[in-house]
Amino acid sequence: MENLREGDDRSAVVHLAPTVDTAKATLALLAPYIVRTPSVTLEQRATGGAFAKVVLKLELLQRTGTFKIRGALANMLNVPKGTERVTAVSAGNHAVAVACAASELGMQAKVVLFASANPARRALVREYGAEIELADDGHSAFMLAQRLVREEGRLMVHPFEGPVIAAATGGLALELLEDAPGLEAVVVAIGGGGLAAGIASIAKAIEPSCEVIGVEPVGACAMHQSLAAGRTLDGITNSSIADSLSSPMTEDYSFRMCRDYLDDVALVSDDDMCRAIYLLFKHARIAVEPAGAAAFAALIGPLRERLAGKKVGVIVCGACMDAASYWDWLERGRAVA
Repeated sequence: MENLREGDDRSAVVHLAPTVDTAKATLALLAPYIVRTPSVTLEQRATGGAFAKVVLKLELLQRTGTFKIRGALANMLNVPKGTERVTAVSAGNHAVAVACAASELGMQAKVVLFASANPARRALVREYGAEIELADDGHSAFMLAQRLVREEGRLMVHPFEGPVIAAATGGLALELLEDAPGLEAVVVAIGGGGLAAGIASIAKAIEPSCEVIGVEPVGACAMHQSLAAGRTLDGITNSSIADSLSSPMTEDYSFRMCRDYLDDVALVSDDDMCRAIYLLFKHARIAVEPAGAAAFAALIGPLRERLAGKKVGVIVCGACMDAASYWDWLERGRAVA
């Protein structure tokens, strides 16, 4: 995938893509509400010395346990004056972020969760004071949320789509490259594509030669399928332990941004992610959910030879989980490590 250039027939994306200045302004807007998460260098023994340097961006230490609070707050801080009620669709992490943001901003949230959502995430949503509606699948969840918009006058806070979210997630790239200038590659998980869109566009703006590679589970690869088809897709059936990467669809903006700014998309298995969960605990003493381990799983798996000897940044995007599930993933990872 080649990067977008002015004059290309896709040049409209240029005007929608966040600039470094836009990302900086959004980061300043969010600063009172979020954590400036650390970037740490992983010891060489963790990867057998395969890479010149590996820097982990520990976004799992963000408020609510994932990067999602950045996009939720950015959208909700920009709503029309007088907006009091919001809704969202989520497998859990985005719902927690919207509930948290609503509590901060004095709004009332009613979120639509997939019925399969982790009980720990449901509990967090309620702790932040939001109401919950359940839906059997992604399609019915979005339909229910749209009904809440029509009938209750709620504002929909999208989980991944649009330039505001890309500007917010681009702040991660600003922080990472400030902490670790000169990175030759950045690896980032893809769910709907909002995180990858912001990371890729801002990283390329700061370090044009830096490769940015997205990662999806084999059983939940909506973006990979869409890029292969050359268009957005809907009604995708997913089967992966990385539920927070299991988007049932791709949307136009994030699809185009990933198409034009990512250098590639790598796929990892559930076993790959469990192995990464185990190794991140063993070598870095951090506990992550499968989505948070996906980028590292790709680094030590399918991307190992491609990125050997390079300075690489890895986005550890989240750890919103319960102890029982984590123990199961850890044990599975230990068995295959």
